[in-house]
Amino acid sequence: MNNAESSTVASGLAWFKSSYSGAEGGDCVEVADGTAAVHVRDSKVAAGPILTVSREAWAGFVGLVSPERRV
Repeated sequence: MNNAESSTVASGLAWFKSSYSGAEGGDCVEVADGTAAVHVRDSKVAAGPILTVSREAWAGFVGLVSPERRV
């Protein structure tokens, strides 16, 4: 996706940063829940590329990385 498309997609979304992201910023991603998909971007490059995945794929990813699943 080019930056022009990224800006268009990003403009209508509410982005959320992980609660694990410290006050000093650091390396983090932001996530926006769209109607048909979930969008992910680098929090330090808001106008950069956006990864878009289906809601089902995102739910599967979150299920695999959730702290409850870690041993």
